Amino acid sequence: MFPQQWEIEIPLLRAVAALGGEARAKDVYEEVTKQFRQLTDADLSQTLPSGSNKWTNRIQWARQALVSKGELASAGHGVWSITARGRDRIADSNDLSVKVSGARISPILVGSAAPDVSPERAGHHAEPLYPSNLNLEDVSDDYRASFKQKVLNKLLDLSPGQFEKFAETLLKGYGFQKTEVTGKSGDGGIDGHGQLRVGLAVIRAAFQCKRWQNSVGPKEVREFRGAIQGQYEQGYFFTTSTFTKSAQQESIKMGAVPVILFEGDQIVEIMIEKGVGITRRPIELYEDQLEELFET
Repeated sequence: MFPQQWEIEIPLLRAVAALGGEARAKDVYEEVTKQFRQLTDADLSQTLPSGSNKWTNRIQWARQALVSKGELASAGHGVWSITARGRDRIADSNDLSVKVSGARISPILVGSAAPDVSPERAGHHAEPLYPSNLNLEDVSDDYRASFKQKVLNKLLDLSPGQFEKFAETLLKGYGFQKTEVTGKSGDGGIDGHGQLRVGLAVIRAAFQCKRWQNSVGPKEVREFRGAIQGQYEQGYFFTTSTFTKSAQQESIKMGAVPVILFEGDQIVEIMIEKGVGITRRPIELYEDQLEELFET
């Protein structure tokens, strides 16, 4: 059985620390896997309905949780790094214990199975795994926010060329045709272009990509507009970060080619809406209506 996400967090921190404090995702996966000796080859080869590897996907979720806590960070393209807070957690984990139903449970041994805290072992008065007043709508909102951040982190891990190719795929999802990534340097900020048919008209559009963590300012928007002015009817500017207020004001100018801005959060929303790199799975929910059986 796969360990739970929370069981992976400290081994993941230890793996990054053991690799020198920062390492590429592929190396981290291997180092974490060494710490869970109970996993079989069959376990490690399992895939999700989307086709991605189930084990590495679970490690990615653990990584996202650690990033949210400030214990891991991104050190560049595809590189994970541990923070001072993450190192403190490793040190504290040696003295950490968890109280479950009045029993003291030692810290999880790396590579061991999760402790059995089932009601049968913890006693008849153990609290249920999920509280009866659990609000699934709130849980869904939290899940969506966490999932979006996970996807955004994966976009940050792409190389500049991969992110440009991704932007092209995103435009295709919106119906663009004859798209092309230029893949050239010194192109004035144009990373690719395509055409969108609207009725009988064809709109020519160019796009630029900035796989940044810092906000994009008005200078980059002006330069991009200057590169496409006279050649294209629209510009699309994609970034994994955000645009400053002045950059947003710069994007629409009277008599100039409009530049449509897409921030990281918006990009992930489009991915979800158009199914670009993301699949959906239905989940059944149940409502207790037992009382209705006895109504007269």
